[in-house]
Amino acid sequence: MVDLLDRWRAAARGAGATDAAERDRVGAELLARWREPHRRHHTVAHLTTVLDVVDAHASAAARPDLVRLAAWCHDAVYDPRAGGDANERDSAALADTLLARAGLPADAVAEVRRLVLLTAGHAVQPGDADGALLCDADLAVLAAPPEAYDRYAAAIRREYAHVPDPAFRAGRARVLAGLLALPALFRLPPLAARWEAPARANLSRELAALR
Repeated sequence: MVDLLDRWRAAARGAGATDAAERDRVGAELLARWREPHRRHHTVAHLTTVLDVVDAHASAAARPDLVRLAAWCHDAVYDPRAGGDANERDSAALADTLLARAGLPADAVAEVRRLVLLTAGHAVQPGDADGALLCDADLAVLAAPPEAYDRYAAAIRREYAHVPDPAFRAGRARVLAGLLALPALFRLPPLAARWEAPARANLSRELAALR
């Protein structure tokens, strides 16, 4: 956990945060959110995976520290009972508040908000290198080996344990079909080359099982 907070501090400094004490409080608040007990997939492990992908491909981004901050904020609000893109919108609004408190410049705060909102549908415009990196990192689990992917899918089901099985299967099928309908799941060439085919195979396999 200390290592994660060090990564938060470095990204916030790089993005222009001016209030060191508030920066550290914000990092601790975000980490506490990622550790909420109702989370099963959207946990510190997911955050770490996203950050690791961003770090590994930071050279592809225009402003990698803002992508890192968006990774921290993108599931900061996670309520499985919320509908539509409410979690993404609430996470973006929280990012506005917390990053402003830490003294980030207004343009940096606005960019992090924009990036967080992209994770609602993972639809990225051509030329949006920062959006591509964040969304690719967020979807990395889709390309996991089948056994790891199945653990991810089971964790999602546990997060939605309050939803009756028929409704869950229908809703999850819509999510999977929406992902499969994207022209590409991954935009960065090295990630697309490695991950596109296994991710589509995993999604198709889960979708077939749901139906």
